[in-house]
Amino acid sequence: MSRSPSFAVKQELSLKTDLESLQQWVVAFCIIRFDLEQGQLIEECYPPGSLSNEEELDVAFSSFPDSVSQNQNRSSIHDCIFFFRIQRRKSSEQRNVNSSEIVEIDDKEVSSNSMKDKVINRRKIRNFTKQLKYLYGYVFNRQRHDERLRRGGEQKSVVILSHNPYSSVFRPLLQIMGPLYFDIGKKALEHIAAYVSMWPAPVPGKHMELPIGNALLKVSLPPAHSLSFEIGMFEESASAMAPFLPNNQSIPQGLFHDSDIFGTFRSILLQLWLLWELLLIGEPILIIGPTPPQCCEAVASLVSLVAPLPCSIDFRPYFTIHDPDFKHLNSLQEGDTFPPMILGVTNLFFLKALRNIPHIVSVGSPALNSNQVPFASRSAGRFHGRPEGFGLQQLSLKKFSPSSLLSAVKLRRDGPLCLMTEHKEAVWSTYVATTKPDTSILNRLIDAGMLPRVEESMSVVNNEILRRHFLELTTNFLAPFGPYFRATTPSEGSLPFIDPPSLPPFDSDEFLANLSARGVGKFLSKRMKSNWLDLYKRFLKGPNFMPWFQRRLTVAEQEQHRLWRQARMKADIKLLISKMPELEIVDCFNAIERHLLGEIQMEKLGRAAVDFTETCQKLKKDLQAVFNVLPKDLQQLLLMNPERAALLQSSSEPTKLPDHPSLQIGVVSSTSSR
Repeated sequence: MSRSPSFAVKQELSLKTDLESLQQWVVAFCIIRFDLEQGQLIEECYPPGSLSNEEELDVAFSSFPDSVSQNQNRSSIHDCIFFFRIQRRKSSEQRNVNSSEIVEIDDKEVSSNSMKDKVINRRKIRNFTKQLKYLYGYVFNRQRHDERLRRGGEQKSVVILSHNPYSSVFRPLLQIMGPLYFDIGKKALEHIAAYVSMWPAPVPGKHMELPIGNALLKVSLPPAHSLSFEIGMFEESASAMAPFLPNNQSIPQGLFHDSDIFGTFRSILLQLWLLWELLLIGEPILIIGPTPPQCCEAVASLVSLVAPLPCSIDFRPYFTIHDPDFKHLNSLQEGDTFPPMILGVTNLFFLKALRNIPHIVSVGSPALNSNQVPFASRSAGRFHGRPEGFGLQQLSLKKFSPSSLLSAVKLRRDGPLCLMTEHKEAVWSTYVATTKPDTSILNRLIDAGMLPRVEESMSVVNNEILRRHFLELTTNFLAPFGPYFRATTPSEGSLPFIDPPSLPPFDSDEFLANLSARGVGKFLSKRMKSNWLDLYKRFLKGPNFMPWFQRRLTVAEQEQHRLWRQARMKADIKLLISKMPELEIVDCFNAIERHLLGEIQMEKLGRAAVDFTETCQKLKKDLQAVFNVLPKDLQQLLLMNPERAALLQSSSEPTKLPDHPSLQIGVVSSTSSR
């Protein structure tokens, strides 16, 4: 049984939970018991009414391991932690009214977080649940073996439900909450909920310190660009998704940045580049593991491989036959296209039920004790002796020895159904990868030997090496799309009040033709075969490309809008209009008025920028300056519009321009004769 962080409830804590603040992080806490006669039953759900009846069933069926996966365990108490992802039901979407809107802001904004900003962000924590499609469940499962009990034991699960895939938060929270519940009962739910409701709003892509009792969770949240649009409206910086490697490697670049890639795929490391391509182009994959912790860790690791590209295909870390989607998947006939999904399963029945799925990966070992902390428990094979390079020599000997070659041929011939008799770690796929395994990366990996503490530290190092490599690989693969997201700024001396030019339109045929002529770049050309262009063709047709491209394009347009808005704030309007003919001055007036009305409209919608007041003052001043140099008859014509007259209520000194002596005109009062 894993040791949990120490926890003590502060006596002065008032156990009043702010439900709105709580739902920034958590939808509900559940206690689920496995009843021998009635099956899975939800004993507690806090806050009450958070789930529909259908969702309660979905959560209950997903919160227990398959009994087969626990046969190896003979301890009196067995704990394990895993997580699942299910679709929300429409009825619950209509019932819930509070959820969280995640906002990514710059470091400067975080440091100068004024009360006004907090009020604005607080206002944004509403009205988004109807758009939320998925629910994440983080499970602390305890199996207690006791011969005095009926059938020799009992099972219970403590579940944290959230709309957010924050594994770095909810795993350590479960290590506190799970044992606490079994110590003090359902009061643990209220205690934890009270602490969580006091946390600040989540800030994606940032390090956060979250107090929980006398403990402090130091976590890093995934960036906003890796979270699906359904979680909320995002304010994303252009640099967060730019096709360049980040300078700060401690900041997560995608989902599940804490997953154990090395420990999970240690016996099939050479297949990681194949799996990376399958994820990139959105192919359906079935992950089979002996236990829920092992299969969900494998799914999380695969999703993290393609960072910073958001994984747009549906992934289910722990999928069961009770999931509502299973009926559709099981009904697919031979020749039907399997939807792009990543399914993590422990039930071998899926091998027969989902025959149409083209790629199958088997990970983990039944002999492993899955209640251990990740890293130390996920290594499939061990080498005795001092730590040494876990690189090409060992992998090559294992892969190309006659016995290994025969075993590989036998595995391929028998197919994944051989797992019905004996669990083996392998990949079954007819896909031929374009990317070659990077031998320099494999040679840098370190084997930890048998010591758990040494193994854990070495796994951390190996995971950093692998994650850095695949981050670099994905970033270089996306680099050719960079010109389509290049924001422009007004040239010196030009008028920033006109609409900025549109970003370059994307045409897939033109892109592929230019890429074929230009080449893929030095980094990828050394790591890919000559048919690398086919990989780009598959990527463009796959489910990951268009959501990423459209989202990246939106961020680029927002960045361009910000740059031009910034230029308008710095513009010297008197100097600019002094060089303009009268017709252009009229156009300039209309443009400034349009921008001013746009700022006012955004404020009415509750989406005003932090510098709204300063921006409006500057635009009003510029509008007045341009108005002052217009002919008197045109001024009177403009003032016939009451809204425009209201914008021009403030008066200023007459403006005299050197190049327009005939336009030395003062402000015309809105009450003047027409």
